[in-house]
Amino acid sequence: MSDTHKPKLAVWKFASCDGCQLSLLDCEDELLAVAGAVDIAYFPEATRRMDGGPYDLSLVEGSITTPHDAERIQAIRKVSKTLVTIGACATSGGIQALRNFRDVKAFTSLVYAHPAYIDTLAQSTPIAEHVKVDFELRGCPINKAQLVEVISAFLNQRKPLVPHHSVCVECKLKEQVCVMVAHQTPCLGPVTQAGCGALCPGFARGCYGCFGPKESPNTSSIAQQWREMGASEQQILQAFRGINGYSEAFRVESERIEKRLHPSDDPKTP
Repeated sequence: MSDTHKPKLAVWKFASCDGCQLSLLDCEDELLAVAGAVDIAYFPEATRRMDGGPYDLSLVEGSITTPHDAERIQAIRKVSKTLVTIGACATSGGIQALRNFRDVKAFTSLVYAHPAYIDTLAQSTPIAEHVKVDFELRGCPINKAQLVEVISAFLNQRKPLVPHHSVCVECKLKEQVCVMVAHQTPCLGPVTQAGCGALCPGFARGCYGCFGPKESPNTSSIAQQWREMGASEQQILQAFRGINGYSEAFRVESERIEKRLHPSDDPKTP
């Protein structure tokens, strides 16, 4: 089959560390199959080829942090038949979304000698807050097998088979000891979507929530469990305000905890 008859694939970068794009390059043997099935028309991380759109599939990494990015994602959406966001930055704003809880001008004034030259938005936001997204692939970085599955699903015109259960299920499947039960180690596994293979619990460490909240997470319950294990409100707050801190479920819980820490800041408090 000639390249002219293959679906055109584009890979785009916004504010991010490039880790999710590298996950695609790390697919090795699988990448050869992908390259044989699609026409990689635009992928600056991997090739100098810069073919114009329209594109059948666009993979977008990174969050929107500048006015220019907000305009560029609109243009990308217009030339993309299907748009898939990949990674925590693109799906929840990423670690840079910590700015969303404070005044970004205060940060720029501390970091830059001439902050007036910095053209940035007040918040770091996921792609879905700006354009229609056809599928979100979670992770920091993404699971390369899941990425291949998403591309395969696109090629076969079906829904991607990506699990929505918690990391705890992965621990059970690998017959790993629960770090919360056995060692009283605070862990976000019960409220975090699977995808990492329960990597951290496998090394007797608590989950950091790299794949964001699972479906219908009981964040209040896990926060209370942490308290009973001796974690402070500040520790719980920091746990929810990690890589996926701006995802709705984690954001709402962290804001609830912050009001417990600083009740005078709550406008409802007399």
